[in-house]
Amino acid sequence: MMERLESWKLAIERLRSAEPVDWAEAGRLIAEIARMSTDVTLRQAAEQALPVLRQTVDNDDRSVMLAAQRRLGVVLDVVHGLTAPRFGRRNATPKKLSSEDRARKVLGLPLAVQLTCDDINQAYRRAAKGMHPDRGGSAEAFIDLAAARDLLIHPGAHKDAWERSDEIS
Repeated sequence: MMERLESWKLAIERLRSAEPVDWAEAGRLIAEIARMSTDVTLRQAAEQALPVLRQTVDNDDRSVMLAAQRRLGVVLDVVHGLTAPRFGRRNATPKKLSSEDRARKVLGLPLAVQLTCDDINQAYRRAAKGMHPDRGGSAEAFIDLAAARDLLIHPGAHKDAWERSDEIS
């Protein structure tokens, strides 16, 4: 599909750059795009350009030619948008958090800040108020909260238990 888009792009650019534009050829190309394109936006742009391009074949009216050139430009813009490289990592899977970072997230603590035991306990108490089973929270969430607190206070001692509970859920 990408090769076809590239060939359409080159053909449209060639047609637009020619001094006397061959409107019959442009009409055939745009009809092919309207018929064969799998992209909805490109197909719609081509279908909207076809009547104007067909009208331009035997017409010397300057306003009709300008309208046809604009429609050809719209189709070219859509093709260019489909063939342009996409930068960034939009479809990349998010990086897995470490067990300590997951524990910080559960407690609502910042990820890159040095924490004291008091900071961890305060965050635990604040989060436990809403997650306690007696207050309408779930027992699993409360257990995870306690495990997160224990992992942050004693990093080596409870690490395995936190990772096992994460694998189970």
